[in-house]
Amino acid sequence: MTDFNKSIETLKGLDVSKMYGEDFFLTWEKSEDELKGVWAVADALRALRERNISTKVFDSGLGISLFRDNSTRTRFSFASACNLLGLEVQDLDEGKSQIAHGETVRETANMISFMADVIGIRDDMYIGKGNAYMREVSNAVKEGHEDGVLEQRPTLVNLQCDIDHPTQIMADAAHIIKEFGGIENLKGKKLAMTWAYSPSYGKPLSVPQGAIGLFTRLGMEVVLAHPEGYEVMPEVEEIAKKQAEESGGSFRRTNDMKEAFKDADIVYPKSWAPFGAMEKRTKLYGENDHEGIKALEKVLLEENGKHKDWACTEEMMSLTKDGKALYLHCLPADITGVSCEEGEVDATVFDRYRVPLYKEASYKPYVIAAMIFLSKFKNPVETLKELERKGTDRVQP
Repeated sequence: MTDFNKSIETLKGLDVSKMYGEDFFLTWEKSEDELKGVWAVADALRALRERNISTKVFDSGLGISLFRDNSTRTRFSFASACNLLGLEVQDLDEGKSQIAHGETVRETANMISFMADVIGIRDDMYIGKGNAYMREVSNAVKEGHEDGVLEQRPTLVNLQCDIDHPTQIMADAAHIIKEFGGIENLKGKKLAMTWAYSPSYGKPLSVPQGAIGLFTRLGMEVVLAHPEGYEVMPEVEEIAKKQAEESGGSFRRTNDMKEAFKDADIVYPKSWAPFGAMEKRTKLYGENDHEGIKALEKVLLEENGKHKDWACTEEMMSLTKDGKALYLHCLPADITGVSCEEGEVDATVFDRYRVPLYKEASYKPYVIAAMIFLSKFKNPVETLKELERKGTDRVQP
């Protein structure tokens, strides 16, 4: 059972005041207190639900979801988070909206937001586009509220963009904090964020970028490993280097997967497309060059095939700290002999970590709910304590 009182005491000692009324775009835009505040509120909400206490802080209202890429975990996590707080969810299907007829971003943002308290957007496929689109939506609803069109300004939560995947990485961090017995115990721990072979093409950069953008803030020894040519955004690497210096941790890059796995406490083997290739694809889509896209995909799949040895095997896991590093993945993983002929991870490794992986995923609804909560309530400690005091049964006995 999660300790509610401990979460409240932690939250009392943090300055989260600037999160009120604000969006959540990138983890490195938030202070250390604000990140800890998200984890504390997530724990408090989980503790209440575990005790069958309702966490509904909204009597009505909408959470609007817009997914421009396929999703299972994040889609349902957003819906779960909204429901946990008392909001209903409405999915915006762009193909069935007036967007298809040329409706502007500003108009769409306002039209969907009359009763909306939060907007969650996933737009991760095109470099330079996703995060920029989210900020355009945010500015549009801010103006709508200031102009008196909207009674409230919806909070925008980044459910994955081209730069970062904050809800995933914050959930990953919540998981390892629990596994290692506290955030203070993460200092000095080695985390290997490594590329891994996949038979598919074009996986976003936001998970590896999110990992190096967050874990370097926790005093960890973060290693980014990938074959030559599979670089991530250079500006995110610079952020990781700066944060590692400030936190007393370290950050380095290698083209050797074994070196990254050597004595690692945590491993995160995950496929992604090269930054340069994602830039090319974005340009080709902008030009509606479908033949060019097909040709690029063929080249990249062939390039992926040269690195099939970049896989999380039993042999690779034996190199980690005592051979028992914590294995992370955002899911779904490409499992060798199960979901594909050859992939990111051996079936035996994945099966051994199946329960921890599902627990890792379980933190995401609470993390998203916490992001919404801190944006909507000026006094989060008192609001949480009032929920406990009321003790309304979530499920009637």
